[in-house]
Amino acid sequence: MLAWRMRRQQLAERAPAPRALDVVSRIAGLHAQLMSSAEASLHARVDALPGDYVARALWRDGTLVKTWAMRGTLHLLVRDELPAYVGALARLRPRHHQPAWLRSYGLTRELADAMLAAIPAVLADRPLTREELARAVADATGEPVLADKLADGFGALLKPAAFAGRLVFAEGEGQKVRFTRPDIEPAEGEEAARQVVRTYLAAYGPAPREQFQRWFGMTSPAEAGRWLRALGEEAVELDLGWMLAADAGEAAAAEPSGAVRLLPAFDPYVVAAPRKAGAVLAAAQRARVYRPQGWLSPVLLVDGVIRGVWTRDQDAIALEPFGRLAAAERAAAAEEAERLGATLTVRR
Repeated sequence: MLAWRMRRQQLAERAPAPRALDVVSRIAGLHAQLMSSAEASLHARVDALPGDYVARALWRDGTLVKTWAMRGTLHLLVRDELPAYVGALARLRPRHHQPAWLRSYGLTRELADAMLAAIPAVLADRPLTREELARAVADATGEPVLADKLADGFGALLKPAAFAGRLVFAEGEGQKVRFTRPDIEPAEGEEAARQVVRTYLAAYGPAPREQFQRWFGMTSPAEAGRWLRALGEEAVELDLGWMLAADAGEAAAAEPSGAVRLLPAFDPYVVAAPRKAGAVLAAAQRARVYRPQGWLSPVLLVDGVIRGVWTRDQDAIALEPFGRLAAAERAAAAEEAERLGATLTVRR
């Protein structure tokens, strides 16, 4: 199954540059907590990609969009697919309807609803920085307290607006982030959910319901199970978890490619990998990849197995393998480093 997953995530063989957008679509977006990692994740899967591809797709061509999505984390999504992700996210209980969330930020339900209603209205004319957005929402609602609340923190109060498709990132103004509204109509909830599940299973299956629950950001395995079962005969539950019925034969027949990749921090492969499966990562090494506060290390991937971690200092990459590497694996890792514009050193 690892061989099949490598192929489906465009890691066994890189796609040509004209298919870069298809790759983003296939893997359900790029994790963009670090923009440099999002760019590196795409470069790991696409050959001869221009260095400014992501920036042009976001800010000039408008084919990608940056927003908070699955798990409440930043993603780069294909803009045409944003309505489906927003429609699916709308099926989860809104954060601003949860008493604990409201208490955390000192809001009432009424104040939170007023804030979310005002955000797309104040973004109608032009992109706004966080500070400008905060002041505009406070003025529009007549609630001065919202100015300080929206200007503070790390965007937690803006996530519900992003989940509802009322706000996305715009090109920054110097060091300041800016926001705009996407002007989309969210897809219908049930069909949107089925579309997202199909995309997930096509790239990350087979997956048990708990794995899908964690990836999407649900609170309950039972809810994840309902979404998976909603595909009906399109999906099957195997010993290793759920996958699309049409993919089962291909997955069973997939052969290892021998591919070696240096994946960046927060790469989608690592985010969605089964964390309890020793076939992907030895339990003894799990803490070196899945670190505190949700940080995920850059990894050495060999035929779908995480075989080490790495760090970069300017033009040098220091690789820390979890065990002995074969000569061919070391050579392939060195080629990957050279592709990243760096030299490789291997630490014991």
